[in-house]
Amino acid sequence: MRRYKIAAIPADGIGPEVIGAGLEVLQALAARAGDIQFDVSHFGWGSDYYRKHGVMMPGDGLEQLKPHDAIFFGAVGAPDVPDHITLWGLRLPICQGFDQYANVRPTRILPGILTPLRGKGPGDLDWVIVRENSEGEYAGHGGRAHRGMPEEVATEVAIFTRVGVTRIMRHAFALARSRPRRLLTVVTKSNAQRYGMVMWDEIAAEVAQEFPEVTWDKMLVDAMTVRMTLQPESLDTIVATNLHADILSDLAGALAGSLGVAPTANIDPERRFPSMFEPIHGSAFDITGKGIANPVATFWTACQMLEHLGEADASNRLMKAIEEVCAAGVMTPDVGGTATTRQVTDAVIETLRTSNT
Repeated sequence: MRRYKIAAIPADGIGPEVIGAGLEVLQALAARAGDIQFDVSHFGWGSDYYRKHGVMMPGDGLEQLKPHDAIFFGAVGAPDVPDHITLWGLRLPICQGFDQYANVRPTRILPGILTPLRGKGPGDLDWVIVRENSEGEYAGHGGRAHRGMPEEVATEVAIFTRVGVTRIMRHAFALARSRPRRLLTVVTKSNAQRYGMVMWDEIAAEVAQEFPEVTWDKMLVDAMTVRMTLQPESLDTIVATNLHADILSDLAGALAGSLGVAPTANIDPERRFPSMFEPIHGSAFDITGKGIANPVATFWTACQMLEHLGEADASNRLMKAIEEVCAAGVMTPDVGGTATTRQVTDAVIETLRTSNT
């Protein structure tokens, strides 16, 4: 029996709904496999915790999480708490504190889901976006001076280090090499950002020498939005900075049909600390409590978590169940269906229970 310690942080909005569904599916998968067990610890951190304690998580939060094999994270954000407090109070301290420097976001058009891309369907869009997750535009450096005065100034400093850029490039090239097409696109903006982004380009070319089997090209971020929309089949693995990949991966989710089906993994490739897995759709307070949150992104995120834990067969089994349920039309309203969160979850669990694979 292989046992894994999972830290569940449902957090805000629809987070508890989709993480609850995800944990049910994981337990059903474990029952089906027979040789896997998930020991789940629940952490009630987030905006409710902030309202009571003035912080999003306790000061020793990272120490509490450290003994776990993985973190299953819901969503952060609340209408009555400033976004920079929720983000910098919970999600980013975990990502940065555990040096989860590779944010990996796969995107595919799932069976049965309509996409805004005219004439495109499953197989026409199959990407993995690798986002630098520790520095760049979200390094958190800068400040404000002369607050409230006409001459008030605010600076937001993007930081690019040789270590940080090199390691994310190596991770992206290695991932591209592991995929059938062995194709990588490096996203940049070095025509206008002549220091950090020029170094980004130079290091990409240096690291490319270590991966002669990978074909790679370079694309300005603004032109990349056009290519993703008009030539999705020309792309495979994509690497971009913290800000650029954050934006492009939301576009990718929309092009695949909905952010409700978009997963992500915050990875420490060196496995010094637990990695964190989360759907990218956010807290979605407009539908919180209505029972229609799409759990597919969370299920797909669970697939990423299983793969990271070395359970490739279980990951594949769950992904096949997700695809079967979507193909059968059991989908939530964000992707054109009429099913509830509960109905989608039950359908995936039943598919896992009865599937021969």
